[in-house]
Amino acid sequence: MHDASFIAGPLTSSEPKYPRRRQESSSPVINPAQPDDIVGQVTPASPADVADALAGAEIWTADHTTRAAVLCKAADALETDADTLFALLAREAGKTLPDAVAELREAVDFLRYYATQASPDMQARGIWTCISPWNFPLAIFLGQVSAALAAGNAVIAKPAEQTPLVAFRAVQILHDAGVPVAALQFLPGGGDVGAALTADPRINGVAFTGSTATALKIRASMAAHCAPGTPLIAETGGLNAMIVDSTALPEHAVRDIVNGAFRSAGQRCSALRCLYVQSDIADKLMTMLKGAMDELTVGDPWHLSTDLGPVIDAAAHKTIADHIAQAQTDGRILHQISAPATGHFIAPTVIRVTGIAQMTREIFGPVLHVATFEARDLDRVIDDINAMGYGLTFGLHTRIDDRVQTVVERIEAGNIYVNRDQIGAVVGSQPFGGEGLSGTGPKAGGPHYLPRFAAPEPAQATGIWDHAADPAALQKQLAAAPMPASPAPTDLPGPTGESNRHGLHPRGAILCMGPGQKAAAAQVAAIAALGGVGINADGDLPPEALTTLTPLAGVIWWGDAATARALESALSARDGKIIALITGQPDRAHACHERHVCIDTTAAGGNAALLAEVGGPART
Repeated sequence: MHDASFIAGPLTSSEPKYPRRRQESSSPVINPAQPDDIVGQVTPASPADVADALAGAEIWTADHTTRAAVLCKAADALETDADTLFALLAREAGKTLPDAVAELREAVDFLRYYATQASPDMQARGIWTCISPWNFPLAIFLGQVSAALAAGNAVIAKPAEQTPLVAFRAVQILHDAGVPVAALQFLPGGGDVGAALTADPRINGVAFTGSTATALKIRASMAAHCAPGTPLIAETGGLNAMIVDSTALPEHAVRDIVNGAFRSAGQRCSALRCLYVQSDIADKLMTMLKGAMDELTVGDPWHLSTDLGPVIDAAAHKTIADHIAQAQTDGRILHQISAPATGHFIAPTVIRVTGIAQMTREIFGPVLHVATFEARDLDRVIDDINAMGYGLTFGLHTRIDDRVQTVVERIEAGNIYVNRDQIGAVVGSQPFGGEGLSGTGPKAGGPHYLPRFAAPEPAQATGIWDHAADPAALQKQLAAAPMPASPAPTDLPGPTGESNRHGLHPRGAILCMGPGQKAAAAQVAAIAALGGVGINADGDLPPEALTTLTPLAGVIWWGDAATARALESALSARDGKIIALITGQPDRAHACHERHVCIDTTAAGGNAALLAEVGGPART
């Protein structure tokens, strides 16, 4: 395997082939498990490459059936090229072989899923920048790119700086399948490349997966340079919790804890970060957890015996190791196993905490924080989790049906898993994405994702306000706005013994600013028709008022561009979650959060609905 060397560099419509003239400016890509293994070479994009890509981008004008056929052809080619992709994922990204198989499957699923959703009614928005992370360098990369292409857009793709080689190979496969180079250009590099792309007025949309801090910087840059209302789809990780109560099956819970916290070396945005165990069973469960951890093998991800490989690079290693060292100094290490000394390996570690509030940031590695709780304090635990402001994944282990219902209704997270681990969302079955500080929505691999990549129905307001709005009154309205009942969730396909339900929940109050009473009323009606709540501004509101109005789930403005620019700037200056300015007709994901609930029905006695379908007696 280590005899193979790979290359990557910019692919633009003006220079679509590589190797290229500037190979002397390339730098090595290092295997995080074996620092002496040079996987390949990458030439970063220069400012001239960025300029060429922006100037040469052309929307994909082929009809939707042709686009779908090309994406499906690329999916077939990915499977044919699996051996090369597995080698790249293992050597460049530190993926174990089971993780590499799962990632390839997810990438293929994205291509085929969005291909089936393409329709003749969709019109391209224009040029999309897609910025993907290193922890899923094939699946998330192709998920973003394939959605934008399915809607007919032009795409400029910037992979994570740590993993350009596998992304380069994926782009080559898409080009070979029939995607025009002008419709899909590739710019590897660091943050400077992403910053240039998200600060250009020719960009019509940005899809980003990464840190909350970077997403906020992108939001501010887009507000200053891109057209007001340019969509940002951001998925930004979180402080994910799991609650295990005293009725849980401990063997089942431990299996899912280990998988959720340590698989992929804990480098999943969905990974379990904080475990709450009911004190009644804490000693027994922790004994079992330690025993299960002792069976894990940390090492070279290319070996089938390896359970988890390295973290991605030296910077990540230092951050995680420093966190563990501080916990060691504080006397809070509950358990730790061994890991190789050579390479960027972190030993799986369990750290005691009093609760999730003690975690000030996400530690993106194989580190599990554990707290105990009393049964009477369950509501407080849920409040504490919600209070962190994140909302990506959540896990619950219990055999009490009423508790499942209560917790699912109260927890604020995009993906909720009951009696199973909280990683490994499947395209089409478990649409993935969070809320609050964990992302903007819509959910990837779900029914509302692709429409955001298409041009919205335009909306023009001809009216004006003849009086000023009252910010104090609006503040009260926003805080007191009654939320409508959520519609019944939709059942999505999944394996026997698993329930997958996709629900829509009002995001909160969306401020409808017109301009003019007629436009504001139309905006309120449009949001209501989508299941959300619109608040009529009932007057002219200065943009700076948006920096303090709360709670605020979105703002609609159909008026002049200069005011829209000022509104966008004010929204980008707010702390906390990203709030969209909507300048066209809103879509479903503007009005509602998507929340998905996945339940392993075999853990609590079986699926009664399944028994009824085959004519058997339902039992509880």
